[in-house]
Amino acid sequence: MILGIISIFLLTFAAESLELPYLSAYLDALGSNFTHGANFATAGSTIRPQNTTLHQSGFSPFSFNVQWYQFNDFHRRVQNFRTQKDNEVFKSLMPKTEDFSRALYTFDIGQNDLTAGLFQNLTIRQVRESVTDIVGQFKTVIKDIYNQGGRAFWVHNTGPFGCLPYVLDRQPITSGQVDKYGCVGPLNQLARFFNRRLKETVDQLRENLPKAAITYVDIYSAKYTLITQATRNGFNHPLRACCGHGGKYNYNAHVGCGGKAKINGTEVLVGKACADPTVIINWDGVHYTQAANKWVFDQIVNGSFSDPPIPLGSACHRQI
Repeated sequence: MILGIISIFLLTFAAESLELPYLSAYLDALGSNFTHGANFATAGSTIRPQNTTLHQSGFSPFSFNVQWYQFNDFHRRVQNFRTQKDNEVFKSLMPKTEDFSRALYTFDIGQNDLTAGLFQNLTIRQVRESVTDIVGQFKTVIKDIYNQGGRAFWVHNTGPFGCLPYVLDRQPITSGQVDKYGCVGPLNQLARFFNRRLKETVDQLRENLPKAAITYVDIYSAKYTLITQATRNGFNHPLRACCGHGGKYNYNAHVGCGGKAKINGTEVLVGKACADPTVIINWDGVHYTQAANKWVFDQIVNGSFSDPPIPLGSACHRQI
């Protein structure tokens, strides 16, 4: 089961590594097969509801609590179908009741809560003060899933968003804030602050949920290594978008990848990718390229960035 995920590519690679089919989206009801789980995540999702439309803020109205409601509904409906005698077709497309306790619940969410605050002109200090409530709401959902039988959780922390073009382009930056790699130090410090609080929350959950197997994955370190050692790892221009338009970072908040812009009086489609996306880290200013996501996944799949340090294939087993 996937809730809150920002980078679906990482979970795509996870499915491939475990030789499982890709998960169907919960809202893609027609023709979907949920026997191996469901994906409740949406692009741009946050833990806390933003009370804005997607058009206004760019953040999804399907915040973590909405995904939680959808999971609850899915769980209830599956149980209902399983008790009915004449629903063999539906049963063949649904997980078994016991699968909910055998599933690996995966989470990658929180970064958008931080950037949402910054884009609303909150100070870094004000955003830091909101983190306690953010991770508190995350904790509530994990506990509820556990109470419904969930036992295995794979939790990603948030990445170094101070290195992403869409943040670098929008945030006012002074020269003293930029590190030697071109990233904004105070914003990456904010990400690490969130990650420390998330790790503390995971530790608390381990104490409170004795039957749970919770793996905390340090995505931040893997991504920061990739960005700061891009050339060594076969990548170029770590802070530039592959598909975009204009400026230092090839990113424009008003004209994204696939949009249209006027250049020298002529309207052109901003949809042409860079010459070789396989050597670029960032795709559209916000998301990583498939090649970058594959590199990150290859670093984390064996447990090198995990606490406890176990591979993905063992994440469903509680470590004694």
